[in-house]
Amino acid sequence: MQFERSDRVSEEIKKELSDIIQHELKDPRLCAELISIVKVNMSKDLRHAKVYVSIFDKDKEKVENSMKALENAKPYIRREISRRISLRFTPEITFELDDSIEYGARISQILNQLNISKEDENIEESEGEEEN
Repeated sequence: MQFERSDRVSEEIKKELSDIIQHELKDPRLCAELISIVKVNMSKDLRHAKVYVSIFDKDKEKVENSMKALENAKPYIRREISRRISLRFTPEITFELDDSIEYGARISQILNQLNISKEDENIEESEGEEEN
């Protein structure tokens, strides 16, 4: 399977974005330990990057504030990307909120609850059989 240049560049941008967000952005609205870059989609001409960001927090206001902070930091992030990665054109960055990690955690929690309730039923059934 061949990888296109846009795939390789998107992985490199993903790595650098993660580093920038975790270590260099000092905005108090960002809860950096709860932010992860899920995916970066690059256009074929490498001029546009759509960045899917997952922010794991139950407070929707904090999530919105973190997205606003990322939007405000776009010029700095773009400048850092151009400094770190040698490209002819630095891509325009668009941030999109991705809740797939949160969704997966919720499904996992529901499955665990179902498994626990099923185990409780099995214990009750085995206790009922022992009494007979």
